Amino acid sequence: MDLAQRLNRIWYESAAVPWWLAALVPVYRALAALRQLPYALGLRRPARIGVPVVVVGNLVVGGSGKTPLVIALVAALRERGWRPGVVSRGYGGSARVAMRVDDATSPTLAGDEPCLIRRRCGVPVAVGRNRAEAARLVLEQGADVVIADDGLQHPALARDIEICVIDGRRRFGNGRLLPAGPLREPLTRLHEVDFRVCNGNQAHAGEIGMQLVGSQAVPLAGTAPPRPVTDFAGQRVHGVAAIGDPARFFASLRAAGLEVCEHAFADHHAFAAADLDFGDNLPVLMTEKDAVKCAAFARAGHWYVPITALLPAALADAVSTRLGGGKAA
Repeated sequence: MDLAQRLNRIWYESAAVPWWLAALVPVYRALAALRQLPYALGLRRPARIGVPVVVVGNLVVGGSGKTPLVIALVAALRERGWRPGVVSRGYGGSARVAMRVDDATSPTLAGDEPCLIRRRCGVPVAVGRNRAEAARLVLEQGADVVIADDGLQHPALARDIEICVIDGRRRFGNGRLLPAGPLREPLTRLHEVDFRVCNGNQAHAGEIGMQLVGSQAVPLAGTAPPRPVTDFAGQRVHGVAAIGDPARFFASLRAAGLEVCEHAFADHHAFAAADLDFGDNLPVLMTEKDAVKCAAFARAGHWYVPITALLPAALADAVSTRLGGGKAA
């Protein structure tokens, strides 16, 4: 059992917390407080960039559905007359300075999620450790509202709205701070955000429900048309996922009737052709986030399943209103 698997058991499967992990919690808490201290003392101020900022984040390590929500929010705000741009840390990419992301940008440079957002939405996207610098790059491309993919714990960028995404299946695990648990901040932080969005399962009181739907399989190579995932029902397939919760993707394939051979990789895994060589000709189905990294060496029989977040219109209306109302398209 590797470290990631062991931590998953501790955080989400009720395994006992080793003493040495519990002993490191005060260290993590102190480091987190030290990061916030200059802002708490007024020595530094969060950067304001001249347009509204919406931060979409979560409280736990790993994925919870932030990127699908960002994509859905981009579409919803465009429908309401806004010109959104997206900024991201660019985790998994090698870029060291703020940079724009276009349709040809490599995920190895900018990270997989920013490339996915750019290709799905076609809006200005920029990455950078300094989110304010990245935000100014999307402003230069005409954005009048900035959506930050992740960043609840990034105090340097001032924000007008905070949205916390909650994994409806795993929730907050054992409810403990890193490294004894998956929390990056205490659960009391939930009371400070503007909206709480529950991804899957039953939303709790005060939360807005969101469902992820992936019904089509799209080929990575060749000219075959997209086809319903249910066309693979009854077949044995390889399921590939390098996301925060691979089990969610595999479960969605099984729900469509597929017999899945699971291949879970670490989140943001840098794929090579050998990773998809399973020694047979079975179809390979992967997430869209992974597909942006596998397109260069994909072959016939490799498919990805785009995910769409279904959100209540009331959420987009509320966000637009808080940003200053809709605009004329």
